[in-house]
Amino acid sequence: MFLRSISSHLTSNISHLIPCPDRNLQKSPLTNGRKHPRLSEMGKTLRKLEVSSPVPADIDIANSVAPLHISDIAQELDLAPQHYDLYGKYKAKVLLSVIDELKGKEDGYYVVVGGITPTPLGEGKSTTTVGLCQALGAFLDKKVVTCLRQPSQGPTFGIKGGAAGGGYSQVIPMDEFNLHLTGDIHAITAANNLLAAAIDTRIFHESTQSDKALFNRLCPPNKEGKRTFNEVMLGRLQKLGISKSNPEDLTPTEAKQFARLDINPDSITWRRVMDVNDRFLRKISIGQGPEEKGMVRETGFDISVASEIMAVLALTTSLPDMRARLGKMVVGNSRGGDPITADDLGVGGALAVLMKDAINPTLMQTLEGTPVLVHAGPFANIAHGNSSIVADKIALKLVGPGGFVVTEAGFGADIGTEKFMNIKCRYSGLKPQCAVIVATIRALKMHGGGPDVVAGRPLDRAYVTENVALVEAGCINLARHIKNTKAYGVNVVVAVNMFSTDSEAELNAVRTAALSAGAFDAVICTHHAHGGKGAVDLGIAVQKACESVTQPLTFLYPLDISIKEKIEAIAKSYGASGVEYSEQAEKQIEMYSKQGFSGLPICMAKTQYSFSHNASEKGAPSGFVLPIRDVRGSIGAGFIYPLVGTMSTMPGLPTRPCFYDIDIDTETGRVIGLS
Repeated sequence: MFLRSISSHLTSNISHLIPCPDRNLQKSPLTNGRKHPRLSEMGKTLRKLEVSSPVPADIDIANSVAPLHISDIAQELDLAPQHYDLYGKYKAKVLLSVIDELKGKEDGYYVVVGGITPTPLGEGKSTTTVGLCQALGAFLDKKVVTCLRQPSQGPTFGIKGGAAGGGYSQVIPMDEFNLHLTGDIHAITAANNLLAAAIDTRIFHESTQSDKALFNRLCPPNKEGKRTFNEVMLGRLQKLGISKSNPEDLTPTEAKQFARLDINPDSITWRRVMDVNDRFLRKISIGQGPEEKGMVRETGFDISVASEIMAVLALTTSLPDMRARLGKMVVGNSRGGDPITADDLGVGGALAVLMKDAINPTLMQTLEGTPVLVHAGPFANIAHGNSSIVADKIALKLVGPGGFVVTEAGFGADIGTEKFMNIKCRYSGLKPQCAVIVATIRALKMHGGGPDVVAGRPLDRAYVTENVALVEAGCINLARHIKNTKAYGVNVVVAVNMFSTDSEAELNAVRTAALSAGAFDAVICTHHAHGGKGAVDLGIAVQKACESVTQPLTFLYPLDISIKEKIEAIAKSYGASGVEYSEQAEKQIEMYSKQGFSGLPICMAKTQYSFSHNASEKGAPSGFVLPIRDVRGSIGAGFIYPLVGTMSTMPGLPTRPCFYDIDIDTETGRVIGLS
């Protein structure tokens, strides 16, 4: 019955849902009630989509829609030109001053979109996030902002492709979104590698100079012959308990303490990064040049989005906060066991300078003209997997009471939504009212015992023909995600991302299972094929869920318990019966606890393809022992991250990467083949 109502809804006259232009001319603290002349003429920035069946390729749809000038999208949010910097015609950086100007304004509703445990093909979380926002903005007359992560070029050119959404629910221009955008990831890469260079250079210079020579070079005399400490040096002196501010007043012992970091090369955790999947850089040796005099050591590259600087960007709340976090990043230990930070190396301020523009989120638009803020891009399997706090805070003020901010958490709810709640919401102080869990029949069949789903291979017949029993068996995965997510105190809405091969009986089975597991509602969505029109019922369900939430936000664990107790609380939510720690993990936990970092939240680096550490364990496995191979600290970002099993922080390329299909039309300059 509910499927027939969906079909009827999609074909009915929805003109009564088109928003009134007057809403955009309401008085705003940012515009002081001034009318936007262009919007008065247009009515609104929304556009009507002309959909085709079958659905064309994502890049073809994206190229078929002419984006509005980004200033029109900004005006829709009551942003004046002084509140953003243009990056071409279709992108703008929104300045953090907006948060201060709207400090007294009430926030809108806050919605996070997670998913069930995915197949390697992805289940359409980004597409659903965009489709939901197109429905809320273009059809339900709600002020809405979509908050998304910036895609890494790793998956864009690797297996998964881009992350702009898909079909008729996309962010545009799609090629700009998926490639360089406004250069934030490049800034992170530059800052990360500057710090890496500073570490090895400091070890080199300390090994070749006396204490006095090292101190004199760090504090050279100025033109008047006077030595001075700069701000970052004064911070190091304070950390050492030295209250003097004149270099000439330091005793030889104090000068040595200040100048000689004595970094233990074996303790260095900071690695170089690049935004490309390259398995051959996972383990390298450096320092083999003749001038480095035997300074060879083993290290490796991570992908840029795994850098702690990316996590700092995503979790910072202001420019001063970002500067402080960057300076506190721990890169290794001294031979005496003390943590060495970026500020100890004197490079924290330079990192902040490289990141000064990256801290501002990028404003873009959907196919239907609703606004999008794109900011930060940490993976959820090897980092905390959420867009930035500052983007969400800006958006919540811009939409105001009754408006909606919809943000996506990476991969399944066991990692993306868990980290959203326990890390992001802890630092932001924000509380979501609703969590959406995206499911597909395809993924549920896989969790019910279906054949392996492999990227690049045709789907097995089991996935394109009706098999209700397989779907019902797989709903055990959905049920655990619902149970875990409800425990945070939010209402859970299941969005079933419908494919053309899904049958009514299969879809009914998912809805029944979702409601039985405690979901607030379960809605079938066709936003990939119909844009916002295909997610109107989802929008209505999300609105009702937000309006009726009554419970406070509840975290999975308190911060004042031990590192192991926190890890074990998360492992229990996965279904584990216990946790096994390697000798290295035990050593690291003891070290971080001694250094005073045990009060930080936990960010598990774990496969996205199973609740367990074993990617082949589908459904809802239980009774397994979770192996912790290593434990590392992102102290500046503000979390401890255990590495579960064989997780790698530098992905590799498949036999046939996505780059085979990507090219440029040399006559028009348009990108083709991007997915």
